[in-house]
Amino acid sequence: MEAVLEPFKQAYATGLAQPVAEFLSPIPPGRDPGRLYDFYRASNDDKIEGEVRYALKANRKTRMSNKEAEAWIDLIVGYWRAVKQIILADEAANQGRLGDRQYLAVYDTWKDLTSSFIKHISGGSLPPWAIFTLYFTANHFRRIAIKADEYLARAKPATSVNSFSDDIVVPQTARSEKLEEAARVFNRVFALCLGDRNPDMSESRKWGVYCIANLQFKTYFKLKAISLSKNVVKSIAAQSDLPPFHLYPRAHRVTYRYYTGVLAFLQEDYAQAEKDLQEAWDSCYARSQKNKSLILTYLIPCRLITQHAIPSATLLAEAPGLARLIGPLVSCIKKGDLTGFDNALAEGEPAFVKRRIFLTLERSRDIALRNLLRKVYLAAGYDELKEGQTDKDRIRKSRIPLINFATALRMGLSGEGSGQVVEDDEVECLLANQIYKGLMKGYISREHAMVVLNKKGAFPGTRI
Repeated sequence: MEAVLEPFKQAYATGLAQPVAEFLSPIPPGRDPGRLYDFYRASNDDKIEGEVRYALKANRKTRMSNKEAEAWIDLIVGYWRAVKQIILADEAANQGRLGDRQYLAVYDTWKDLTSSFIKHISGGSLPPWAIFTLYFTANHFRRIAIKADEYLARAKPATSVNSFSDDIVVPQTARSEKLEEAARVFNRVFALCLGDRNPDMSESRKWGVYCIANLQFKTYFKLKAISLSKNVVKSIAAQSDLPPFHLYPRAHRVTYRYYTGVLAFLQEDYAQAEKDLQEAWDSCYARSQKNKSLILTYLIPCRLITQHAIPSATLLAEAPGLARLIGPLVSCIKKGDLTGFDNALAEGEPAFVKRRIFLTLERSRDIALRNLLRKVYLAAGYDELKEGQTDKDRIRKSRIPLINFATALRMGLSGEGSGQVVEDDEVECLLANQIYKGLMKGYISREHAMVVLNKKGAFPGTRI
Protein backbone atom coordinates (compact mmCIF):
# COMPACT_ATOMS: atom_id res chain seq x y z
CA MET A 1 0.00 0.00 0.00
CA GLU A 2 2.89 2.38 0.71
CA ALA A 3 4.05 2.08 -2.91
CA VAL A 4 0.64 2.83 -4.43
CA LEU A 5 0.18 5.80 -2.07
CA GLU A 6 3.50 7.33 -3.08
CA PRO A 7 1.82 9.40 -5.87
CA PHE A 8 -0.57 10.81 -3.26
CA LYS A 9 2.31 11.78 -0.97
CA GLN A 10 4.09 13.49 -3.85
CA ALA A 11 0.90 15.29 -4.86
CA TYR A 12 0.21 16.39 -1.28
CA ALA A 13 3.74 17.72 -0.94
CA THR A 14 3.08 20.22 -3.76
CA GLY A 15 0.39 21.91 -1.67
CA LEU A 16 -1.77 22.14 -4.80
CA ALA A 17 -5.32 20.93 -5.28
CA GLN A 18 -5.08 19.54 -8.81
CA PRO A 19 -2.28 16.96 -8.28
CA VAL A 20 -4.20 15.52 -5.31
CA ALA A 21 -7.41 15.56 -7.37
CA GLU A 22 -5.62 13.68 -10.15
CA PHE A 23 -4.71 10.95 -7.66
CA LEU A 24 -8.32 10.80 -6.40
CA SER A 25 -9.70 10.45 -9.94
CA PRO A 26 -12.00 7.69 -11.23
CA ILE A 27 -10.07 7.81 -14.51
CA PRO A 28 -6.52 6.40 -14.63
CA PRO A 29 -3.84 8.70 -16.06
CA GLY A 30 -2.73 8.08 -19.63
CA ARG A 31 0.85 7.47 -18.51
CA ASP A 32 -0.32 4.74 -16.07
CA PRO A 33 -3.54 3.11 -17.33
CA GLY A 34 -3.33 0.32 -14.76
CA ARG A 35 -3.12 2.60 -11.72
CA LEU A 36 -6.68 1.96 -10.51
CA TYR A 37 -6.20 -1.82 -10.71
CA ASP A 38 -2.90 -1.60 -8.84
CA PHE A 39 -4.48 0.58 -6.16
CA TYR A 40 -7.43 -1.76 -5.69
CA ARG A 41 -5.34 -4.93 -5.59
CA ALA A 42 -2.93 -3.48 -3.02
CA SER A 43 -5.41 -4.17 -0.22
CA ASN A 44 -8.85 -5.56 0.67
CA ASP A 45 -11.93 -4.55 2.63
CA ASP A 46 -10.59 -5.82 5.94
CA LYS A 47 -7.12 -4.28 5.78
CA ILE A 48 -7.55 -1.09 3.76
CA GLU A 49 -8.10 1.33 6.66
CA GLY A 50 -5.20 0.03 8.75
CA GLU A 51 -2.81 -0.03 5.81
CA VAL A 52 -3.66 3.51 4.73
CA ARG A 53 -3.30 4.74 8.33
CA TYR A 54 0.12 3.16 8.65
CA ALA A 55 1.28 4.46 5.25
CA LEU A 56 0.32 8.05 6.08
CA LYS A 57 1.20 8.31 9.74
CA ALA A 58 4.47 6.41 9.47
CA ASN A 59 5.71 8.78 6.78
CA ARG A 60 6.98 12.05 8.20
CA LYS A 61 7.35 13.62 4.76
CA THR A 62 3.64 14.44 4.63
CA ARG A 63 3.88 16.65 7.77
CA MET A 64 0.20 16.29 8.63
CA SER A 65 -1.44 16.89 11.97
CA ASN A 66 -3.26 13.91 13.46
CA LYS A 67 -6.60 15.55 12.67
CA GLU A 68 -5.71 16.10 9.03
CA ALA A 69 -4.19 12.63 8.70
CA GLU A 70 -7.42 11.06 9.95
CA ALA A 71 -9.36 13.07 7.35
CA TRP A 72 -7.13 11.93 4.48
CA ILE A 73 -7.28 8.33 5.74
CA ASP A 74 -11.08 8.48 5.62
CA LEU A 75 -11.01 10.00 2.12
CA ILE A 76 -8.47 7.55 0.69
CA VAL A 77 -10.38 4.59 2.14
CA GLY A 78 -13.57 6.00 0.60
CA TYR A 79 -11.74 6.42 -2.69
CA TRP A 80 -10.50 2.81 -2.53
CA ARG A 81 -14.09 1.59 -2.10
CA ALA A 82 -15.20 3.68 -5.06
CA VAL A 83 -12.34 2.31 -7.17
CA LYS A 84 -13.38 -1.21 -6.20
CA GLN A 85 -16.88 -0.61 -7.61
CA ILE A 86 -15.45 1.03 -10.74
CA ILE A 87 -13.29 -2.03 -11.42
CA LEU A 88 -16.16 -4.43 -10.75
CA ALA A 89 -18.30 -2.41 -13.16
CA ASP A 90 -15.52 -2.48 -15.78
CA GLU A 91 -15.19 -6.25 -15.43
CA ALA A 92 -18.95 -6.68 -15.75
CA ALA A 93 -18.93 -4.48 -18.86
CA ASN A 94 -16.12 -6.54 -20.41
CA GLN A 95 -18.22 -9.64 -19.87
CA GLY A 96 -21.29 -7.97 -21.33
CA ARG A 97 -23.32 -8.06 -18.12
CA LEU A 98 -23.00 -4.49 -16.80
CA GLY A 99 -26.38 -3.33 -15.53
CA ASP A 100 -27.84 -0.49 -13.53
CA ARG A 101 -27.04 -2.14 -10.17
CA GLN A 102 -23.30 -2.32 -10.82
CA TYR A 103 -23.08 1.30 -11.90
CA LEU A 104 -25.36 2.51 -9.11
CA ALA A 105 -22.80 1.04 -6.68
CA VAL A 106 -20.19 3.30 -8.33
CA TYR A 107 -22.54 6.24 -7.88
CA ASP A 108 -23.20 5.46 -4.21
CA THR A 109 -19.53 5.08 -3.27
CA TRP A 110 -18.54 8.26 -5.10
CA LYS A 111 -21.37 10.12 -3.41
CA ASP A 112 -20.01 8.92 -0.05
CA LEU A 113 -16.54 10.16 -1.03
CA THR A 114 -17.89 13.60 -1.97
CA SER A 115 -19.91 13.83 1.25
CA SER A 116 -16.81 12.87 3.29
CA PHE A 117 -14.91 15.71 1.62
CA ILE A 118 -17.66 18.15 2.59
CA LYS A 119 -17.63 16.90 6.19
CA HIS A 120 -13.89 17.22 6.64
CA ILE A 121 -13.60 20.61 4.94
CA SER A 122 -16.50 21.92 7.01
CA GLY A 123 -14.82 20.61 10.15
CA GLY A 124 -11.57 22.37 9.32
CA SER A 125 -9.59 19.13 9.05
CA LEU A 126 -8.19 19.82 5.59
CA PRO A 127 -6.00 22.64 4.21
CA PRO A 128 -7.73 25.56 2.42
CA TRP A 129 -6.73 24.37 -1.06
CA ALA A 130 -8.71 21.15 -0.53
CA ILE A 131 -11.89 23.02 -1.59
CA PHE A 132 -10.61 22.84 -5.17
CA THR A 133 -9.81 19.14 -4.81
CA LEU A 134 -13.43 18.80 -3.72
CA TYR A 135 -14.49 20.66 -6.88
CA PHE A 136 -12.74 18.10 -9.10
CA THR A 137 -14.24 15.25 -7.07
CA ALA A 138 -17.71 16.81 -7.34
CA ASN A 139 -17.30 17.29 -11.09
CA HIS A 140 -16.54 13.57 -11.44
CA PHE A 141 -19.62 12.94 -9.30
CA ARG A 142 -21.73 14.91 -11.78
CA ARG A 143 -20.55 12.76 -14.68
CA ILE A 144 -21.07 9.56 -12.71
CA ALA A 145 -24.61 10.69 -11.80
CA ILE A 146 -25.42 11.33 -15.48
CA LYS A 147 -24.17 7.88 -16.41
CA ALA A 148 -26.12 6.28 -13.55
CA ASP A 149 -29.30 7.92 -14.83
CA GLU A 150 -28.55 6.54 -18.29
CA TYR A 151 -28.36 3.00 -16.88
CA LEU A 152 -31.60 3.57 -14.97
CA ALA A 153 -33.24 4.83 -18.16
CA ARG A 154 -32.29 1.62 -19.95
CA ALA A 155 -33.86 -0.41 -17.18
CA LYS A 156 -36.96 1.78 -17.11
CA PRO A 157 -37.44 3.48 -20.51
CA ALA A 158 -39.01 6.91 -20.36
CA THR A 159 -42.53 7.16 -21.74
CA SER A 160 -41.75 10.40 -23.51
CA VAL A 161 -38.49 12.10 -24.44
CA ASN A 162 -38.08 15.69 -25.56
CA SER A 163 -36.24 15.64 -28.88
CA PHE A 164 -35.03 19.20 -28.57
CA SER A 165 -32.44 20.38 -26.11
CA ASP A 166 -29.93 23.10 -25.35
CA ASP A 167 -26.33 22.73 -26.47
CA ILE A 168 -25.58 22.10 -22.85
CA VAL A 169 -28.78 20.09 -22.29
CA VAL A 170 -29.06 16.59 -23.74
CA PRO A 171 -32.33 14.64 -24.13
CA GLN A 172 -33.55 13.75 -20.67
CA THR A 173 -35.14 10.65 -19.23
CA ALA A 174 -38.49 11.01 -17.49
CA ARG A 175 -36.54 11.83 -14.33
CA SER A 176 -32.84 12.30 -13.73
CA GLU A 177 -33.05 11.28 -10.08
CA LYS A 178 -29.34 10.67 -9.52
CA LEU A 179 -28.35 13.98 -11.05
CA GLU A 180 -30.99 15.66 -8.91
CA GLU A 181 -29.40 14.05 -5.85
CA ALA A 182 -26.00 15.25 -7.02
CA ALA A 183 -27.39 18.79 -7.41
CA ARG A 184 -28.38 18.77 -3.75
CA VAL A 185 -24.85 17.74 -2.82
CA PHE A 186 -23.46 20.59 -4.92
CA ASN A 187 -25.75 23.00 -3.05
CA ARG A 188 -24.02 21.94 0.16
CA VAL A 189 -20.62 22.60 -1.38
CA PHE A 190 -21.76 26.01 -2.62
CA ALA A 191 -23.08 26.93 0.83
CA LEU A 192 -19.80 25.73 2.32
CA CYS A 193 -17.89 28.18 0.12
CA LEU A 194 -20.28 31.10 0.34
CA GLY A 195 -20.72 30.87 4.10
CA ASP A 196 -17.05 30.81 5.04
CA ARG A 197 -16.27 33.41 7.71
CA ASN A 198 -12.50 33.02 7.79
CA PRO A 199 -11.10 36.57 8.23
CA ASP A 200 -7.91 35.54 6.43
CA MET A 201 -9.01 35.88 2.82
CA SER A 202 -5.95 34.00 1.56
CA GLU A 203 -7.31 30.87 3.24
CA SER A 204 -11.00 31.52 2.60
CA ARG A 205 -13.22 29.00 0.87
CA LYS A 206 -14.82 31.93 -0.93
CA TRP A 207 -12.19 31.43 -3.61
CA GLY A 208 -14.17 28.35 -4.63
CA VAL A 209 -17.48 30.18 -5.08
CA TYR A 210 -17.36 30.64 -8.85
CA CYS A 211 -16.04 27.20 -9.80
CA ILE A 212 -18.76 25.55 -7.66
CA ALA A 213 -21.36 27.92 -9.13
CA ASN A 214 -20.24 26.84 -12.61
CA LEU A 215 -20.67 23.21 -11.56
CA GLN A 216 -24.20 24.02 -10.44
CA PHE A 217 -24.94 25.78 -13.73
CA LYS A 218 -23.86 22.70 -15.70
CA THR A 219 -26.06 20.52 -13.54
CA TYR A 220 -29.13 22.77 -13.60
CA PHE A 221 -28.94 23.31 -17.34
CA LYS A 222 -28.76 19.55 -17.77
CA LEU A 223 -31.84 19.21 -15.57
CA LYS A 224 -33.52 22.13 -17.39
CA ALA A 225 -33.93 23.84 -14.03
CA ILE A 226 -33.01 27.31 -15.26
CA SER A 227 -34.72 29.06 -12.34
CA LEU A 228 -32.33 27.38 -9.90
CA SER A 229 -29.42 28.87 -11.85
CA LYS A 230 -30.92 32.31 -11.28
CA ASN A 231 -30.91 31.64 -7.54
CA VAL A 232 -27.17 30.96 -7.67
CA VAL A 233 -26.56 34.30 -9.40
CA LYS A 234 -28.72 36.11 -6.84
CA SER A 235 -26.89 34.46 -3.93
CA ILE A 236 -23.52 35.60 -5.28
CA ALA A 237 -24.79 39.12 -6.03
CA ALA A 238 -25.99 39.44 -2.43
CA GLN A 239 -22.47 38.83 -1.08
CA SER A 240 -20.52 41.96 -0.22
CA ASP A 241 -17.32 40.33 1.01
CA LEU A 242 -16.25 38.22 -1.95
CA PRO A 243 -12.78 38.88 -3.39
CA PRO A 244 -12.82 41.13 -6.50
CA PHE A 245 -14.06 39.18 -9.49
CA HIS A 246 -10.97 39.88 -11.61
CA LEU A 247 -8.76 38.12 -9.05
CA TYR A 248 -10.43 34.75 -9.59
CA PRO A 249 -8.83 32.30 -12.04
CA ARG A 250 -9.61 33.11 -15.66
CA ALA A 251 -11.25 29.75 -16.27
CA HIS A 252 -13.73 30.40 -13.44
CA ARG A 253 -14.51 33.90 -14.73
CA VAL A 254 -15.01 32.89 -18.36
CA THR A 255 -17.33 30.01 -17.51
CA TYR A 256 -19.34 32.09 -15.04
CA ARG A 257 -19.82 34.96 -17.50
CA TYR A 258 -20.78 32.51 -20.22
CA TYR A 259 -23.56 31.03 -18.11
CA THR A 260 -24.83 34.36 -16.81
CA GLY A 261 -24.84 35.56 -20.43
CA VAL A 262 -26.87 32.55 -21.53
CA LEU A 263 -29.29 33.08 -18.63
CA ALA A 264 -29.81 36.70 -19.70
CA PHE A 265 -30.18 35.55 -23.32
CA LEU A 266 -32.93 33.09 -22.38
CA GLN A 267 -34.72 35.91 -20.55
CA GLU A 268 -34.39 38.06 -23.71
CA ASP A 269 -32.26 40.61 -21.86
CA TYR A 270 -29.98 40.88 -24.88
CA ALA A 271 -28.06 43.94 -23.69
CA GLN A 272 -26.95 42.20 -20.47
CA ALA A 273 -26.38 38.94 -22.34
CA GLU A 274 -24.11 40.69 -24.82
CA LYS A 275 -22.17 42.36 -22.01
CA ASP A 276 -21.53 39.08 -20.17
CA LEU A 277 -20.80 37.06 -23.29
CA GLN A 278 -18.45 39.73 -24.61
CA GLU A 279 -16.54 39.62 -21.32
CA ALA A 280 -16.35 35.83 -21.57
CA TRP A 281 -15.14 36.11 -25.17
CA ASP A 282 -12.47 38.69 -24.36
CA SER A 283 -11.07 36.51 -21.55
CA CYS A 284 -11.38 33.13 -23.28
CA TYR A 285 -8.17 31.24 -24.00
CA ALA A 286 -7.26 31.47 -27.70
CA ARG A 287 -6.88 27.70 -28.02
CA SER A 288 -10.22 26.86 -26.38
CA GLN A 289 -12.06 26.24 -29.63
CA LYS A 290 -15.05 24.53 -28.03
CA ASN A 291 -15.53 27.31 -25.50
CA LYS A 292 -15.20 29.99 -28.16
CA SER A 293 -17.81 28.24 -30.27
CA LEU A 294 -20.22 28.04 -27.32
CA ILE A 295 -19.79 31.74 -26.55
CA LEU A 296 -20.29 32.79 -30.18
CA THR A 297 -23.43 30.64 -30.41
CA TYR A 298 -25.16 33.23 -28.24
CA LEU A 299 -22.99 36.32 -28.76
CA ILE A 300 -23.64 36.49 -32.52
CA PRO A 301 -27.47 36.44 -32.17
CA CYS A 302 -27.17 39.04 -29.39
CA ARG A 303 -25.22 41.38 -31.66
CA LEU A 304 -27.71 40.88 -34.45
CA ILE A 305 -30.45 42.14 -32.13
CA THR A 306 -28.63 44.84 -30.16
CA GLN A 307 -26.30 46.26 -32.81
CA HIS A 308 -27.71 44.90 -36.08
CA ALA A 309 -24.14 43.72 -36.57
CA ILE A 310 -23.47 40.89 -39.01
CA PRO A 311 -20.55 38.66 -37.94
CA SER A 312 -17.46 38.96 -40.08
CA ALA A 313 -15.82 36.03 -41.83
CA THR A 314 -12.86 36.43 -39.47
CA LEU A 315 -15.09 36.04 -36.43
CA LEU A 316 -16.90 33.02 -37.86
CA ALA A 317 -13.54 31.43 -38.64
CA GLU A 318 -12.99 31.20 -34.87
CA ALA A 319 -15.73 28.55 -34.75
CA PRO A 320 -15.82 26.49 -37.98
CA GLY A 321 -18.68 24.28 -36.81
CA LEU A 322 -20.83 27.27 -35.96
CA ALA A 323 -19.84 28.94 -39.26
CA ARG A 324 -21.19 25.96 -41.18
CA LEU A 325 -24.40 26.15 -39.19
CA ILE A 326 -25.22 29.86 -39.41
CA GLY A 327 -23.04 30.83 -42.36
CA PRO A 328 -25.86 30.46 -44.94
CA LEU A 329 -28.14 32.56 -42.74
CA VAL A 330 -25.52 35.30 -42.35
CA SER A 331 -24.90 35.34 -46.10
CA CYS A 332 -28.60 35.84 -46.80
CA ILE A 333 -28.82 38.66 -44.24
CA LYS A 334 -25.92 40.46 -45.92
CA LYS A 335 -27.48 40.14 -49.38
CA GLY A 336 -30.99 40.95 -48.21
CA ASP A 337 -32.17 37.61 -49.61
CA LEU A 338 -35.42 37.04 -47.71
CA THR A 339 -36.34 33.82 -49.49
CA GLY A 340 -32.86 32.43 -48.95
CA PHE A 341 -33.07 33.51 -45.31
CA ASP A 342 -36.35 31.67 -44.81
CA ASN A 343 -34.94 28.53 -46.43
CA ALA A 344 -31.71 28.64 -44.38
CA LEU A 345 -33.70 29.20 -41.19
CA ALA A 346 -35.99 26.26 -41.97
CA GLU A 347 -33.06 24.01 -42.84
CA GLY A 348 -31.21 24.83 -39.64
CA GLU A 349 -34.29 24.87 -37.43
CA PRO A 350 -33.57 21.60 -35.53
CA ALA A 351 -30.05 22.76 -34.63
CA PHE A 352 -31.21 26.30 -33.78
CA VAL A 353 -34.01 25.04 -31.55
CA LYS A 354 -31.58 22.64 -29.88
CA ARG A 355 -29.40 25.61 -28.95
CA ARG A 356 -32.40 27.80 -28.10
CA ILE A 357 -31.40 30.49 -30.55
CA PHE A 358 -34.11 29.93 -33.18
CA LEU A 359 -36.46 32.74 -32.10
CA THR A 360 -33.61 35.22 -31.80
CA LEU A 361 -32.25 34.35 -35.23
CA GLU A 362 -35.76 34.59 -36.64
CA ARG A 363 -35.88 38.21 -35.48
CA SER A 364 -32.79 38.96 -37.54
CA ARG A 365 -35.02 38.68 -40.63
CA ASP A 366 -35.69 42.38 -40.06
CA ILE A 367 -32.03 43.07 -40.81
CA ALA A 368 -32.20 41.07 -44.04
CA LEU A 369 -35.29 43.05 -45.01
CA ARG A 370 -33.55 46.32 -44.13
CA ASN A 371 -30.63 45.39 -46.37
CA LEU A 372 -32.96 44.55 -49.27
CA LEU A 373 -34.79 47.87 -48.88
CA ARG A 374 -31.47 49.69 -48.78
CA LYS A 375 -30.46 48.03 -52.05
CA VAL A 376 -33.56 49.57 -53.63
CA TYR A 377 -32.56 52.92 -52.16
CA LEU A 378 -29.00 52.64 -53.53
CA ALA A 379 -30.00 51.22 -56.92
CA ALA A 380 -32.14 54.30 -57.58
CA GLY A 381 -29.31 56.65 -56.62
CA TYR A 382 -30.90 57.71 -53.36
CA ASP A 383 -27.68 57.89 -51.36
CA GLU A 384 -25.03 60.61 -51.48
CA LEU A 385 -25.54 63.93 -53.22
CA LYS A 386 -23.75 64.09 -56.55
CA GLU A 387 -21.77 67.04 -57.90
CA GLY A 388 -24.04 69.92 -58.75
CA GLN A 389 -26.93 68.61 -56.65
CA THR A 390 -28.45 70.62 -53.85
CA ASP A 391 -30.19 69.63 -50.68
CA LYS A 392 -33.45 70.34 -52.48
CA ASP A 393 -32.55 67.69 -55.08
CA ARG A 394 -31.75 65.27 -52.28
CA ILE A 395 -35.09 65.86 -50.60
CA ARG A 396 -36.87 65.27 -53.90
CA LYS A 397 -34.91 62.12 -54.69
CA SER A 398 -35.56 60.70 -51.18
CA ARG A 399 -39.19 60.19 -52.05
CA ILE A 400 -39.41 56.59 -53.21
CA PRO A 401 -42.60 55.06 -54.65
CA LEU A 402 -43.99 52.18 -52.61
CA ILE A 403 -44.15 50.10 -55.78
CA ASN A 404 -40.34 50.09 -55.98
CA PHE A 405 -40.08 48.30 -52.65
CA ALA A 406 -42.99 46.00 -53.48
CA THR A 407 -41.34 45.00 -56.76
CA ALA A 408 -38.05 44.22 -55.03
CA LEU A 409 -39.80 42.05 -52.46
CA ARG A 410 -41.68 40.12 -55.14
CA MET A 411 -38.74 39.69 -57.50
CA GLY A 412 -36.16 38.61 -54.93
CA LEU A 413 -32.46 38.48 -55.77
CA SER A 414 -32.63 35.76 -58.40
CA GLY A 415 -35.22 37.32 -60.61
CA GLU A 416 -38.96 36.99 -61.07
CA GLY A 417 -40.55 34.36 -58.87
CA SER A 418 -37.73 34.03 -56.37
CA GLY A 419 -39.06 36.65 -53.97
CA GLN A 420 -41.92 36.95 -51.51
CA VAL A 421 -45.63 36.66 -52.15
CA VAL A 422 -46.86 39.91 -50.60
CA GLU A 423 -49.87 42.19 -51.07
CA ASP A 424 -49.53 45.97 -51.24
CA ASP A 425 -50.94 46.38 -47.72
CA GLU A 426 -48.39 43.88 -46.39
CA VAL A 427 -45.55 45.78 -48.04
CA GLU A 428 -46.77 48.94 -46.35
CA CYS A 429 -46.92 47.11 -43.02
CA LEU A 430 -43.36 45.78 -43.42
CA LEU A 431 -42.05 49.27 -44.14
CA ALA A 432 -43.96 50.72 -41.19
CA ASN A 433 -42.38 48.12 -38.90
CA GLN A 434 -38.93 48.96 -40.21
CA ILE A 435 -39.52 52.63 -39.41
CA TYR A 436 -40.96 51.80 -35.98
CA LYS A 437 -37.94 49.62 -35.09
CA GLY A 438 -35.51 52.33 -36.16
CA LEU A 439 -34.13 50.37 -39.13
CA MET A 440 -35.36 53.07 -41.52
CA LYS A 441 -35.81 56.80 -40.91
CA GLY A 442 -38.71 58.47 -42.59
CA TYR A 443 -42.46 58.07 -43.03
CA ILE A 444 -45.03 56.65 -45.45
CA SER A 445 -47.24 58.99 -47.44
CA ARG A 446 -50.24 56.81 -48.22
CA GLU A 447 -51.92 59.62 -50.16
CA HIS A 448 -49.05 59.71 -52.67
CA ALA A 449 -47.99 56.03 -52.29
CA MET A 450 -44.52 57.22 -51.38
CA VAL A 451 -41.93 56.48 -48.74
CA VAL A 452 -40.24 59.71 -47.64
CA LEU A 453 -36.79 59.01 -46.19
CA ASN A 454 -34.51 61.29 -44.19
CA LYS A 455 -31.77 63.16 -46.02
CA LYS A 456 -29.11 61.69 -43.73
CA GLY A 457 -28.96 58.24 -42.25
CA ALA A 458 -32.02 56.83 -43.97
CA PHE A 459 -30.82 53.36 -42.94
CA PRO A 460 -28.99 53.90 -39.64
CA GLY A 461 -26.43 51.45 -38.42
CA THR A 462 -26.20 49.66 -41.75
CA ARG A 463 -23.41 47.06 -41.76
CA ILE A 464 -23.18 45.04 -44.94
